[in-house]
Amino acid sequence: MVYLNRIYTKTGDTGETSLGDGRRVRKTDPRIIAYGTVDELNSSLGVALCASPSTEITSMLTLIQNDLFDVGADLCVPESETPLAYTPLRVTADQVEQLESWIDRANTRLEPLTSFILPGGTPASAQLHVSRTICRRAEIEVLRLMEVESINTQILIYLNRLSDLLFVLARSANDEGKGDVLWVPGANRKKLD
Repeated sequence: MVYLNRIYTKTGDTGETSLGDGRRVRKTDPRIIAYGTVDELNSSLGVALCASPSTEITSMLTLIQNDLFDVGADLCVPESETPLAYTPLRVTADQVEQLESWIDRANTRLEPLTSFILPGGTPASAQLHVSRTICRRAEIEVLRLMEVESINTQILIYLNRLSDLLFVLARSANDEGKGDVLWVPGANRKKLD
């Protein structure tokens, strides 16, 4: 249970913060950067929700925001051979499978792509594309962390599937892909008037 009665603690004033196991690390630590980027992704989904997507997309994003707190909690407590006094929260394969199910369901309503698409269209679609790119960056930060520490691999899989889902949902928010903005290769090579 979380209990916050005071927002500032002054314990981070020297550039350090605490992990979930109590260990102090620099705020530039790869683990902090990874779960900070996940937090940024979660905030961007909040903006996407404010763009009034469909009820179905709103329902998914609300559940995903909760999952992203699970991702952050998982990243916050390093894996260890030493038993902790509690069982840390870890992302599971079931959470990944839920994303895959949503991707499959949403994708059945979309025409196959014959061109890459540009981020845009409706406000909801554009913001979902922003969230997708932040998700890709979060995945990269988790990969960087994996180069130096062991982490739950379900985190990486979850973020990879989530970026795919956000792409499909961005298309869905563009009138089931009918409002997608298509890339025209080389369209601006000639001088415009």
